[in-house]
Amino acid sequence: MVSAREEYEHLLQRSREFYETAVMQLERELYGLASFSLEQSLQLFLKAVLLKLGVDYPRTHSVRRLLKLIAEAYPPASGVVDGVLKKYSLELAALEDVYITSRYVPRVFSREEVERLRNVVDEVRKAVSEAVG
Repeated sequence: MVSAREEYEHLLQRSREFYETAVMQLERELYGLASFSLEQSLQLFLKAVLLKLGVDYPRTHSVRRLLKLIAEAYPPASGVVDGVLKKYSLELAALEDVYITSRYVPRVFSREEVERLRNVVDEVRKAVSEAVG
């Protein structure tokens, strides 16, 4: 049986790997796959944060829902999370859509879109890390 600490470390490692994969895919102009990898990276990072806070994460792909759960589990982070949700509402919704569209829908992503999503992932990770510690 895997301990919560081991699962936390695994999720963080997977999150880093998906991020590194996204960077490689972006360089190779595989924009749909890069967007999917960015979504996976953020999703796994947020699930790891929930584990760190002692919360079992739900079976969801919604990064907005995961962010709200972090705010509920750790009220000192609620202001930061609310700010992130407001500032990046469209980008976070787009990341959630990427989970499906990058795999099943004939949708072409541009370099600019993926770079914007990458910047949002970076900002959200930074803000949550600083808020939760």
